Amino acid sequence: MKMISLNKKVGAPKYKQIITSIEDAILNGTLKKGDKLPSLNNIKTAHSLSRDTVLTAFNELKNRGIIHSIVGKGYYVLSEDISVSQKIFLLFDELNSFKEDLYNSFLANLGNHIQVDIFFHHFNPTIFNKLISDNAGDYNSYIIMPANIEDTINSIQKLPKDKVYILDQVQKDLLDYTAIYQNFEKDIFNGLNKGISRIKKYQKLILLYTKDKQPKGLLTGFNTFCNHNNLDNEVISSLENRMPKKGEVYVVLEDKDLLVIIKKIRKTSLILAQDIGVISYNDTLLKEIVAGGITTISTNFKLMGKNLAEMIINNNVDSIENPSNLICRNSL
Repeated sequence: MKMISLNKKVGAPKYKQIITSIEDAILNGTLKKGDKLPSLNNIKTAHSLSRDTVLTAFNELKNRGIIHSIVGKGYYVLSEDISVSQKIFLLFDELNSFKEDLYNSFLANLGNHIQVDIFFHHFNPTIFNKLISDNAGDYNSYIIMPANIEDTINSIQKLPKDKVYILDQVQKDLLDYTAIYQNFEKDIFNGLNKGISRIKKYQKLILLYTKDKQPKGLLTGFNTFCNHNNLDNEVISSLENRMPKKGEVYVVLEDKDLLVIIKKIRKTSLILAQDIGVISYNDTLLKEIVAGGITTISTNFKLMGKNLAEMIINNNVDSIENPSNLICRNSL
């Protein structure tokens, strides 16, 4: 037990002194990756501590990825990098260009000595539940993008509530959690409303929407906008068997569908903006260039990443609605 050194005259809490002792043992080579630590009970008995004090120290080291536990065997050194001050679990639905902007902004604003492990559930409830279950208790913070998967509360509530941050979509049963979110229903309504003078130059507004991946609020906001302005409209799930016609405006949510609709327009004699309009969701650098510039409705993903980092660093408990805007370009 010589590696654990406690001094009653020192003002630091006992669990902090245990952490420092283990860090020092790693630094001086007494402990190396794969080595077993003294048991909770041994440390407790040797230093007349409560088991909770020792467990608090071990849990902090575990959350930072420095040690890990093996059921029935004990605790072992997992990493010799003691510079990691905290470890963050980040669960995205999928990676695309605008979420990459969010991710990079988040990392840039976190500062040093914070490790972020990123995972993807790809809208699969089984993968979502397994990733949370497998990683419960191993991180200081959990950032979760539930997308439109139903009943995610059943898995999320297994995590400490004060360590969970909900990102992008907030379902009704997650309203009590700290979150940075998009108000999809309001954003698409306001975005389309800002472009109403351009939209009314066409005869029909068409939303390309797939319910398995897209937020329900987008569909609700689109329908509300069309009803409010008495616009002829249609909701379709695929462009596979459809050719664009003069007088149509397409609201396209997926980047791959944007490329498909532009390719189909080029196969016709239609002129983009003059005969047919396109509005894309989520702005990227590519959309500034493609077809002379694509009009977008987009939230500020870099701001979302910055605000998320600040919430983590400052341990803020809040619910922040990320702003959205219509960016008009040559496709409308």
